[in-house]
Amino acid sequence: MEYTVQKLSHIAGVSTRTLRYYDEIGILKPARINTSGYRLYGSAEVDRLQQILFYREMGLGLENIKTIITEPDFDGIKALQEHRMKLLEKKVQLEMLIANVEKTIALDEGRINMSDKEKFEGFKQKLVDENEAKYGQEIREKYGDDTVKKSNQRFKGMTEEQYDEMTKLAKGVNETLYAAFITGDPAGELAQMTAELHRQWLSYTWDSYSKEAHAGLAQMYVDDPRFTAYYDEKQPGAAEFLRDAIFIYTGQNV
Repeated sequence: MEYTVQKLSHIAGVSTRTLRYYDEIGILKPARINTSGYRLYGSAEVDRLQQILFYREMGLGLENIKTIITEPDFDGIKALQEHRMKLLEKKVQLEMLIANVEKTIALDEGRINMSDKEKFEGFKQKLVDENEAKYGQEIREKYGDDTVKKSNQRFKGMTEEQYDEMTKLAKGVNETLYAAFITGDPAGELAQMTAELHRQWLSYTWDSYSKEAHAGLAQMYVDDPRFTAYYDEKQPGAAEFLRDAIFIYTGQNV
């Protein structure tokens, strides 16, 4: 069966403008164009559109999606299985969050009692969900699903005291970083103290530490504008300075 732009737009829930744009950038070409100049899409194009929409739902940009699905060894079945696993993980996260919200509503209405531990568990899950939504794709591409999953599990397993310690340590990293930045020397005592504090902070969520992974994360702080904005908010250039200090700390080339 073949579909015009209008019909495919209707069954897929996307605009005709989107389909035409996908054609323009080469990510989804029609199967053919008939004598009247209408784009016609077949089953293969419908399957590809489904893959594109799955990846968009996961937060990938069109350029990344195009690179993935145009690879010669792209396996559509394997991709669908991976989508399914990620959706199931998201489902579990959403169910936990919904359950926590329902408990909180019931608590506010006086229908149940909710322990401080339960409130804290919900708070941690909320932070994990927010971090997944904001940075999940990037850190999973860099470190892999298993590493990120273990990190999330360690975080969710923290006691309230451990979380407070980690929060204080994060504040110490920033304070020392800005003091070190003034010296202008990423190899100096203050800068290297910042790198050590940063390593200690990572230990709360990392299953294991490696200098290479530490340096890779520091490079991400510079490469990803969202991370850069966090460290540069009070002091422009701080993210790059931290990267250089960690490179020296881990023995990498600056």
